[in-house]
Amino acid sequence: MERGKRIVDSGKLEDENAEGTADCVNLDSGIGDSESDNGGAADTMKNSESADEKGKNDAAVSADDDFMADDSGGENNGGDSDSTLRGELKAERDRYLRLAAEYDNFRKRSAKEREGIYSSARAETITRLLPVYDNLERALKMECADDAFFKGVEMTMTQLTEILEGMNVRRIQAAGEPFDPNRHNAVMTIENPELGEKVVAEEFQKGFMLGERVIRHSTVVVAN
Repeated sequence: MERGKRIVDSGKLEDENAEGTADCVNLDSGIGDSESDNGGAADTMKNSESADEKGKNDAAVSADDDFMADDSGGENNGGDSDSTLRGELKAERDRYLRLAAEYDNFRKRSAKEREGIYSSARAETITRLLPVYDNLERALKMECADDAFFKGVEMTMTQLTEILEGMNVRRIQAAGEPFDPNRHNAVMTIENPELGEKVVAEEFQKGFMLGERVIRHSTVVVAN
């Protein structure tokens, strides 16, 4: 009986061993499936990472292209800006040169006008004083019994002549000179074979020049 029990127990043990083996087989099968699933997940993750890296690379390339496009556009805009600034600078320079030329012409014209006004005023003043010179000259030609009086008139004439010469006023030569309508004013003519034709024979009133400008013509008689 014991032997049969042992046999039974042995058979039972065998059954238990068989079940354990089956469970191990089933466990191994589960582990294999799990490893298979993990391998698939890893492949999926690897593919996802590859896709992400490819997307990042594509985004970087696109960003580089956009930057290059923007940089090129910036250079073009910079060139246009430089051209605009050069044009504006040239226009301002031309405007400055025109303004400087106009100012220089205005300055010269104003200086010439001032000089003309000054010369005209001085000539007019001297012309108003010339009758005094004429009267003193006539007085010196007259006979005078008072030597002191005559000496006073003569000194006055000398002083006036010095003042006129100091103002660059000089007398026009007339008697014996060829007639010059620019300096002489002929009031009559005479026949005088000794003098020749168109020669000043006599001077009635002296003429004067201020520099190169005639402020009073000489009144003369011309020989034919």
